[in-house]
Amino acid sequence: MLSVASLGSGSKGNATLVRSAQGCILIDCGFNFKQLSARLVPAGLTPDDLTAVLVTHEHGDHASGIGVLARRTRVPVYATRGTWRGMNLSPGPKDGCIRGEHSFTVGDVTVRSVTVPHDAREPVQYCFHAGGQQLGVLTDLGHCSAHVVEAYAGCDGLLLEFNHEPELLAEGPYPPTLKRRVGGPFGHLANAQAEGLLSALTPERLQFLVAGHLSAQNNRTELVAEALDRTLRSERTTMHIAEQDGFSGWFSLG
Repeated sequence: MLSVASLGSGSKGNATLVRSAQGCILIDCGFNFKQLSARLVPAGLTPDDLTAVLVTHEHGDHASGIGVLARRTRVPVYATRGTWRGMNLSPGPKDGCIRGEHSFTVGDVTVRSVTVPHDAREPVQYCFHAGGQQLGVLTDLGHCSAHVVEAYAGCDGLLLEFNHEPELLAEGPYPPTLKRRVGGPFGHLANAQAEGLLSALTPERLQFLVAGHLSAQNNRTELVAEALDRTLRSERTTMHIAEQDGFSGWFSLG
């Protein structure tokens, strides 16, 4: 059985857990070691319990805590070559230097890295396969490419970015260059883009959907909730909106 939980999701830091029968994988670490340790407590874990760490890209809200975490725990870290360079780190003998569209195994889980359109050196997101089920984690992409739709079409559970509402972004406090970056084709998903992706993924298949990476300045939880209600009408789909501060709880595939 695969389960997912958010330890924090947003522009101030991101970390996600994927749990299986044989271990627990951390996706990204945008928190320092003390913060991560505290955020793991509600999940019943410590940093030493982690089986592996997967990094999506080098931006600080996803990777600032990777170096210290790796040194303190000796947990293997997997990232693309571009991400390793972007973090100013080098993979050790136990680490993995992966590429997009690469499959590898962590315990009883097969992980597939998926190339996404984002303004980083070599960004990827991840799909997880175990026991005939597929779980996806998909944030930090500026548009929904056909390749992304194909890669995530088989998901039974999904954590998906709902970053911003274009009108709030346009009217908000960000400088023009940052507004163009966030709203551009290599920035972050707007609510309508995420909603469109969900529609393309056969949403009735999903057992749960966790909305993540909401912008505190450029989005509102009620807007995301409305988008989810429009798209996920099946009573079998559990919906949750992840917060920047706070453990989401576990969402498990049955």
